[in-house]
Amino acid sequence: MRGRDHHFVTNVSSLLVCGLLAGVAVAAAAFPAVAMSGLAAKAGGEAFASLPSQLKQATAPQLTRVFAADNKTPIAVFYDEFRSDVPLKNISINMQNAIVAAEDHQFYKHNGVDLKGSVRALVNNNQGGAKQGASTLTMQLVKMSLAYSATTPQEVVDATEDTPTRKVTEMKYAMQVEKELTKQQILERYLNTAPFGNGSYGIYAASQVYFSKQPKDLTVAEAALLASMVKAPSGFDPTTAVGYPKALDRRNWVIGNMRDLGYITPTAAAAAVKVKLARTAQRTGNGCAAVQTNHWGFFCDYFYRWWLDRPEFGKTPYDRERRLKSGGYRIESSLDVKAQAAARENISDKININDRDALLLAAVQPGTGRVRALAANRRYKLDVANNKMSSDPRKAAKNIRGTYPNTTNPLLTGGGDITGYQAGSVFKMFTMVAALENGYPLAYTINTTPMYKSGYRDAGGPAACGGYYCPTNSSKNTKGPYNMWTGFGSSVNTYFVPLQESVGADKVVDVAQRFGVRFRSAQELNMATKHAKDWGSFTLGVSASTPLEMANAYATLAADGKYCAPTPVEQITTSKGEKLDVGKPSCRQATKPDVARAAIDAARCPVGDSAQLGNCAGRTAGAARGIIGHPIFGKTGTTDSEKTASLIIGTTSIVVAGYLVNPDYQDHPYAMSHDTVNPAVITTVRDIMKGKDKDQFKKPSGDKIAQGEQRSIPEVTCLSVADATRKLREAGFIAGPGSEIASSCPKGQAAGTAPAGRTIKGGYVSIQISKGKEKDPAGPDTGRPGTGQPGDTD
Repeated sequence: MRGRDHHFVTNVSSLLVCGLLAGVAVAAAAFPAVAMSGLAAKAGGEAFASLPSQLKQATAPQLTRVFAADNKTPIAVFYDEFRSDVPLKNISINMQNAIVAAEDHQFYKHNGVDLKGSVRALVNNNQGGAKQGASTLTMQLVKMSLAYSATTPQEVVDATEDTPTRKVTEMKYAMQVEKELTKQQILERYLNTAPFGNGSYGIYAASQVYFSKQPKDLTVAEAALLASMVKAPSGFDPTTAVGYPKALDRRNWVIGNMRDLGYITPTAAAAAVKVKLARTAQRTGNGCAAVQTNHWGFFCDYFYRWWLDRPEFGKTPYDRERRLKSGGYRIESSLDVKAQAAARENISDKININDRDALLLAAVQPGTGRVRALAANRRYKLDVANNKMSSDPRKAAKNIRGTYPNTTNPLLTGGGDITGYQAGSVFKMFTMVAALENGYPLAYTINTTPMYKSGYRDAGGPAACGGYYCPTNSSKNTKGPYNMWTGFGSSVNTYFVPLQESVGADKVVDVAQRFGVRFRSAQELNMATKHAKDWGSFTLGVSASTPLEMANAYATLAADGKYCAPTPVEQITTSKGEKLDVGKPSCRQATKPDVARAAIDAARCPVGDSAQLGNCAGRTAGAARGIIGHPIFGKTGTTDSEKTASLIIGTTSIVVAGYLVNPDYQDHPYAMSHDTVNPAVITTVRDIMKGKDKDQFKKPSGDKIAQGEQRSIPEVTCLSVADATRKLREAGFIAGPGSEIASSCPKGQAAGTAPAGRTIKGGYVSIQISKGKEKDPAGPDTGRPGTGQPGDTD
């Protein structure tokens, strides 16, 4: 009896609502606004009246496309829902007709609500008949729009739950939409919003996923299939065994409706029904793991991490990711596909993807910071289950696999667990810049020794002696006077450590930070911020860095001392066509132009180029200039025991940094070879610069930064070494004994100086020691043998 009472109450309530709708149906035909306002008052009371009077125009999530610097080569897409809006003019008329034939035959006749159909459906549904919808295309658009505009979970539920109240809400807003938009605008929004299954949202995505074509090219059969799926995308999925026959039947039903509504001829309908229904769908890859060309993945990953760090796109990384994957942006990235291809090919020529060592190349454009290439001998791939076991025996013992051949770690750019790698002597550039900033000229000379006992405390490191830091050179034969040209060219450790000591290590660290070096580990950050004055080994490159950081640091020199934050972006355009400033070059003057120009002059020596202001001696990558064929500058780097090898080479328009490292086992026991990294960097710069102008580097505005304040060197020939030393010191020079030479002065006395004539104030002057006259092995110079007359010369 209670069950019958319950059904009685339910049926009465349903009849009341049906009666309400039926009554409204008559009034709405003539006075739709009045009818709907009355309906609102009766059906929802104050709660309904509190709803906004206008439908929120929420934009459905749009995919973001990333292109190369040419703005036409696609790199990757990012999306939460695979959707990209297209205008109605670019949607096949077959599709426009098919969706009307499938969902709303009265679309072009009603004012947003098919009241007769709604009443019929409501009565049928409450009497236990087969479920009927009767929602018009406009009402369906309202439902989807309300869901997308929802800001809380409850709003999503309210927008999608199947209740009479929700249906009335849709009807009200549908009529409002019809007042503000044309039928064509409504149809366009609907087709761009509707889900079509298999991860596709909107007609663009559906056309790509099911047919790999543009919406404008859809045939009758294809359009009918897509239209048939909107009702229940998973139920009518032709790619599943259960869904295939249902999809085929419903597609043919839509084709029949198109024929009956006069959209196509009976002949066209018969032909469309005969078209075989495909069982496959091609989902579009999402994110960097699905880049168009695999080795672009490291650049894509850099872009993705860059985006998540930008506060302009949201307060949190989560908000920024949602914006990337739903904002519909068009990203013109900085990736130069030709430079990237050259880098990857040159890496492949020297090392393969299964090697434990990673050869990493980064290319940056001076003056903009735009990252042109990021390449490695690795596949950018999430699947690491089949990777080689880690080359670090401690990790291998725990069954930890290495990063080769597959990895998505930011090997070139840092982040996460990647804090960088020791790059060695390429850091000497920071010491040279700090010295130049503090008045030391390029000609500043230090009389070096094979080992230098510094004033930096060192309790027990590998270079400690007597409690102090005592670096050595790579060769015991490297000693004697060096200036910045020759010291940088020959990479003399015992020149740069005392130079740093004289300038101040804290000033050198400051230059590195101004040039973009980041200290990612807690230990290095502590040294940089609290103990920089005591960081004696900093100039020798013991701090971790990445190829991208160092390429950009050297690019700062090429840009006349202007540091530009590295960026993966040329231009970001919104879905509405607005161009954003985010990602544009963000630059500041990191050092004076004359300092940068002077540093470049010395940095031409290591790579085989000629200095314009002084003389080079020693070339650690001397073949580079001849191979590249352009004015270049740069530096090689090697760490203790050759655990890493690096080379940086730049021109006025590109800088490439190459590191050869073991990312899994940085403290490995074997030596890295410059025979691997040097050719890869050199040929990459050559390939990038092919066909470009051979622009010369600018000179400083005066000679003082190169030669300093010049002073005449006193004449000391044939004085005792003690007297010569005293005389030179009284003139303001640093003096010391140098090499022995043959001279007419008595053996052991001063034979001259090096340099001779003039040198910088306070500079080092080497006293040449006489070893007496050279003896002629053939006897006295008699001209002709046996005579005292001058003879003929050969």
